[in-house]
Amino acid sequence: MRRDDAWFGATTGEFAEGSRTRPSGSRHRRIWLRAWLIGAVTLLAGALVMPGTRADIPFPDDDPFYAAPIDLGEHADGDVLNSRPISVLGLPLPVAGWQLQYRTTGSDDAADADMATVLSPITPWTGAGDRPLLSYQIAEDSLGTRCAPSFALRGGRDFSIATTLLDVPFLAEVLARGWAVVVSDYEGPQSRFFDGVNSGRAVLDGVRAARSFAPLGITAASPLGAFGYSGGAFATLWAMQLRASYAPDLWFAGVTSGGVPADIPAIARGVDGGYQAGLAALILIALARDDSASGLSDELNDNGRALLAREATACGGDLVASHLQGHVDDYSNTPNLLESQAFLAATGHQELGGWAPDVPLYLYHSTSDDVVPVAGFSALVDRYCALGANLTAVHSGIPGHNPAAIVESTGAMNFLADRFAGTPAPAGCNVR
Repeated sequence: MRRDDAWFGATTGEFAEGSRTRPSGSRHRRIWLRAWLIGAVTLLAGALVMPGTRADIPFPDDDPFYAAPIDLGEHADGDVLNSRPISVLGLPLPVAGWQLQYRTTGSDDAADADMATVLSPITPWTGAGDRPLLSYQIAEDSLGTRCAPSFALRGGRDFSIATTLLDVPFLAEVLARGWAVVVSDYEGPQSRFFDGVNSGRAVLDGVRAARSFAPLGITAASPLGAFGYSGGAFATLWAMQLRASYAPDLWFAGVTSGGVPADIPAIARGVDGGYQAGLAALILIALARDDSASGLSDELNDNGRALLAREATACGGDLVASHLQGHVDDYSNTPNLLESQAFLAATGHQELGGWAPDVPLYLYHSTSDDVVPVAGFSALVDRYCALGANLTAVHSGIPGHNPAAIVESTGAMNFLADRFAGTPAPAGCNVR
């Protein structure tokens, strides 16, 4: 059964449900760390209105640290190529942080140099066993590296960091529990949005890099977990689908994903012409740019080709702001582009469900999600169950994409805490 803890985010086994036991000293430290980190979001958001606050933090494309080494191809997937300590969010927070450049292999099977941010509480781990490592996928949702989480988490000051800021309260909860975190720029140096193989491999190699990075303090015995919501869920589940074939050396004790982008055409049709129409434009640009074999780019008119050039490095938030109530057909020579063979071919290559993850899953989705229709989620759950996955799926009554992300994160975090503590996951498919 799903558990509602007396304290939000309470660590499994810390106290009995419904008890009034005073929290331990370690619990007080977690509350303090959580409040400190969440308060940092407010400070950082305020700093965005002050141009030049951190002019010393260049965008990734202008930062030599991101440049691939000439011997990239000689390294194995997950090898750390370079590292540097960072001040997390550019603020004096009680969190140790580093950026790791690591080798991965893109969907074109060529070597790439990707970036991960690794974070750890400065307080000692007091739980059973070794400190867990959580692979946390932020919804990057972008076409350019200035929107990558690594830029924001290092302390970059630009409105491109807005998406990352939305995840900071959840990262604060993870760190307050004492877990170490790896946040990969899983779209890679070419910012390939909705590229499942590219994203999944980058996630797995980011975990490899973090686990091998001695200063983070993760050992071979540290339990591994993964978490992602919305675009982050897409990358997380693609990683788990690829794990057995691409990274059999990694075993995940538990994986949680919510707001899962299944049935990409339905997502695009649902937002096209509305207040989230920029998401349909983002999907169109990314797939037309990255999947030439689909023929989607050939369906674009002059306006569509101009759109690709103009928005080549846009963040999702940029497109939402500039394409309010826009229509994809404005950029196409083909009527009903979102129903066309070219669009369906491009999206079909990226749909989840081709393989079943073989790790314990906890999935959740609002039944009235206003961005990602729940029907695609339900169909994906059925597909995973038919393929033999071990999962718990929650159809949440919390209305809306973002509210469900907040409220349902409690169950997701507690599922991970149970797995890290060694409690077996419920067997089979449990759908509610």
